[in-house]
Amino acid sequence: MSVSIKSAFVAIILLYQMPVFAQNNKDQQPIRVIINDWTSQIILAKVTGKIFTSMGYVVEYPFSTTNQQWGALKHGIDHVQVEVWQGTMSEMFERMVASKLVVDAGTHDAKTREDWWYPLYVEDFCPGLPDWRALKNCASVFSTDKGGDSGRYIAGPWEKPEAARIRALGLNFKVDAVPTAQDLWVALENAKKKNQPIVLFNWTPNWVEAVYEGKFIEFPDYDPQCETNPEWGVNPRFHQDCGNPKNGWLKKAAWAGMEKKWPCAFKTLQKINFSSKIISTVAAWVDFEKMSYQDATDRWLAENPKIWQSWIPQSCKPG
Repeated sequence: MSVSIKSAFVAIILLYQMPVFAQNNKDQQPIRVIINDWTSQIILAKVTGKIFTSMGYVVEYPFSTTNQQWGALKHGIDHVQVEVWQGTMSEMFERMVASKLVVDAGTHDAKTREDWWYPLYVEDFCPGLPDWRALKNCASVFSTDKGGDSGRYIAGPWEKPEAARIRALGLNFKVDAVPTAQDLWVALENAKKKNQPIVLFNWTPNWVEAVYEGKFIEFPDYDPQCETNPEWGVNPRFHQDCGNPKNGWLKKAAWAGMEKKWPCAFKTLQKINFSSKIISTVAAWVDFEKMSYQDATDRWLAENPKIWQSWIPQSCKPG
C-alpha cells in the first residue's frame, strides 16, 4: 500500500472513530495549543488538539519558542503546552506555577532525560565512556580542527548551561549550537557514515533510541544544589558541576483561566497521559519513517481510540 493511500485509509478510519461530543459548543474562541520545534511535541500537541476538536472546540496551533511560550500562557494568548520537560523548562514552569500565572495540568507517565549522548561505536575512540571523566583524556578525538585539542560538543537550539558545566568540570570542549533539532540528526548520521567520533545533545523519549545504539554521558548525579550552591559537588568554585536529572518529569501546562473558560477541555487535558513508548514511537514515524506530522497524528488516533477516548471525562460526553 502506498504512503498516500495508507494515509487516506487512516484518515477515513479516524473520521468514523472520532465522535463529536459538543457540536453546539457556544464558546467558539479557539483553544490555542502551542507548537514547539521538535517532533514529539508537535505530534502530541496535534493529538491533543484533535481530541479537543472531537469535543466540539475550535483549536489553533500557534508556534512558540520554549522561552516565549511562558508569556503567551501567562496572558492567555496561548492556552496549552503538552510537553514541559524538566531538563529544559523546570525553572520557568515552577516559577509561573508558584505565582499562579500558569497551571500544572498533570504529569505524563513518560520519564525524561536530556544530556550529552554518543553512538555506541564512539567507545572505541574514547575508552572509559560513559563516565564523564573519560572526556578529559580524549577531548581531541572530538575535535573538528586537524590537530586541535578542544572537543566539539553539538548542542541543540535550546538554552542550557552547557558552557557552565564544561567550565565547572574542567572539560576541554567547545559548544557548537545548531539552529534546529533536525541539524542534530544530520550531524549524527554524517558522523556514523564516516565512523567519526561525535557527542551531541539528545533526549529520551525520542526516536533516536529506536534506531541507534548509544549512551548518555554519566556526569555527577544531579542535585538542586548543583544549580544554587557552588560549594556542592566536585568543584567547590562553580555551579553546574553535575548532569541533568536522569528520571525527569514530563508535564502539561495550561493558562490559568482555562479551567473556568473550557472546563471539559481542561479536565481532558489533565487526563491526557503519554508513555515513553508512545512518544518514541510517534516520533520515529516522522523522523525515521518520514511520515508527515498530520499523518502520524491521524495514525495514532485511529489505532488507539480506546486510549484517547478514555481521557475524556464521562461528564463531558453526551448523555
